[in-house]
Amino acid sequence: MSIELRHLRYFLAVADTLHFGRAAERLGMSQPPLSQQIRQLETLLGARLFLRSNRRVELTEAGRVLQAQATDALARVDQAIELTQRAQRGETGELRIGLTRATPLSTQIPRAIFAYRQQFPQVQLKLREMNTLQQIDALVANELDVGLIRKRALPTPLMSRKLFSDPLALVVHDQHPLIRDLPAGAPVALRQFAHEPFVGFLREVGAGIHDHFIALCRSAGFTPRIIQEAGEASTLISLAASGLGVTVLPASCSHIHVEGARFVPLSDRAASSEVHVAYRRGAPSPLITHFTRLLQGGFSG
Repeated sequence: MSIELRHLRYFLAVADTLHFGRAAERLGMSQPPLSQQIRQLETLLGARLFLRSNRRVELTEAGRVLQAQATDALARVDQAIELTQRAQRGETGELRIGLTRATPLSTQIPRAIFAYRQQFPQVQLKLREMNTLQQIDALVANELDVGLIRKRALPTPLMSRKLFSDPLALVVHDQHPLIRDLPAGAPVALRQFAHEPFVGFLREVGAGIHDHFIALCRSAGFTPRIIQEAGEASTLISLAASGLGVTVLPASCSHIHVEGARFVPLSDRAASSEVHVAYRRGAPSPLITHFTRLLQGGFSG
């Protein structure tokens, strides 16, 4: 037989009260079984823990040493149990999240991340800026837990849920002849700009938007003439504002204000980019479950 946690809890109840009757009452048991458990502990330790007399109970020197050590040991056990249970509830740990450059511009995503940090302050969030293809590779390699990606076909180990549709808009100089007299909010067809020079994302930076833009142009019957590529939405908007070329960006990028640039809705049927939350198949961890719940709640209705 070996020493068990119950032995230490019984011992500490007696050591704290120095009274077997009161200790038994605290433990919700009768006195004889408690006395038997203490004798059993003394036998296992090969040490006398209490000096008993008709009038009093005293700790021996060995008992005082065990009292200090058992108190510390049980406190560590209780802490381990609490931390384990909190991890199971998704209240502690680390959550690795991938973000494209444009997705944080949608106000609901930063709001969901903020709400998550407020509700689960003990969870360490690690945010990584990666394009959609990089996030997919990182999720498969278990280097990310969650990815906020543009919709595309996923490998078998992954699954995703739609968060929202982000309309795509044409960004042009506000004095461009094709839109100068266009009423505010009126859409245009992408084919009207087939002969215009374009500026666009580098594919290694914005793979999701880049590929969608190329497919959209092909659906409109042309291949875009891209004269300049950049890695930041703000740079592309500035290039469009300078008249160097036109570009296609998510409408959420309109939060980036550049004088001279105008966002014009596109009438093309496929001119909308779905943003998904992606993760590995199987039962998601509580950390992922809480985060996706907050994300999807931010986009419901």
